[in-house]
Amino acid sequence: MRAGVINNLIVVSDLHCGCQLGLCPPEGIQLDEGGSYMPSPLQLKMWEFWRYFWREWVPKVTRGDDYAVCCNGDAIDGIHHGSVTQITHNLKDQKEIAYKILSQVVKRKKCVKYIHIRGTEAHSGKSGQIEDELAKSLGAEPDENGKYALWVAHIRVGRGLVFVSHAIGSTSSAAYETSAPQRALIGAIFRAAKANREIPDVLVRSHRHRHIETKIKTYKGYCRSCVTAGWQLMTPFGYRVNPENPPELGGMLIRCGDEDVYTRHEVCEIEPPKEIVL
Repeated sequence: MRAGVINNLIVVSDLHCGCQLGLCPPEGIQLDEGGSYMPSPLQLKMWEFWRYFWREWVPKVTRGDDYAVCCNGDAIDGIHHGSVTQITHNLKDQKEIAYKILSQVVKRKKCVKYIHIRGTEAHSGKSGQIEDELAKSLGAEPDENGKYALWVAHIRVGRGLVFVSHAIGSTSSAAYETSAPQRALIGAIFRAAKANREIPDVLVRSHRHRHIETKIKTYKGYCRSCVTAGWQLMTPFGYRVNPENPPELGGMLIRCGDEDVYTRHEVCEIEPPKEIVL
C-alpha cells in the first residue's frame, strides 16, 4: 500500500460476519464441511446499503482522493453468550466471510492503507486472536510489536490526530447516549494535557451499533467524540434490552480539510416490521 500524507479516514465497525444478522455477501458463502449459507432478505437489504456506502458515499465525501480504512472491531461474531444466531460456530468459516467482504474494500483503487482494531473478546476470541489473523491476511498496518489487529490506534489524518478504540459504555436510554462519549472525550483531553501531549481532534469508539457525536471547543478548534453505527441487524439480546432503539447501519469519514478536521456520517435503519392490522 502507498505511503504519504492521507487526509481521509473511513471507519466502519461491528460487521459480525458469521451471524445470521450480520453482514453477508449476496451470493452466499461456502462452509467448511461442504454446505452453504444464503443471506436472508434483511441481510440482502443491509448489503445494498453496504454497497452504496463504498461505491457512492465514500467517493463523494473523500472527493475522489486517497483514503485509509479502519475497521474498528467485531468483524466476526464469534461464539458468545450461549447465542444460537450464528451461521456456523466454525471460526475459520466466520473469518473467511469477513475476509471475503473486507478484502474487496482493501482492494479498492483509492484505499491506500488499512488499519484493524480488536473488538470484544466475546466476538473476536481471547486477546482478539481471530481478528489479528484476519487483519494480517488483509494486509493491515502492524504496530511496533508486529501485531496486525490493535487494541488502540493513534492515527494521523493530515494534520489531525485521531484516537480509535472499540469499546464504549452502553445505555438503554436514548437520552443518555451522549454521556459516555462525552466523558471519554473529556478524559482524553485531560490525560493529554496532564502529560503535555497533543490532544486528539477526533475520538472514535464503536460497540453500541448506534451513531452519536459530541464535541468540545479547544485551542485546536472543535474536538469530537464519535460512536459509529454498525452492520448487524437487531439481535435477540437487542430485543430484550433495548427494543425502542434499534441498531443503526453505517460508517463515518474523518477528513482534514483546508481549515479544520471534520467528520461526516452516513447512517440508516432497516425498516421496522409491517404493522399488525386488527
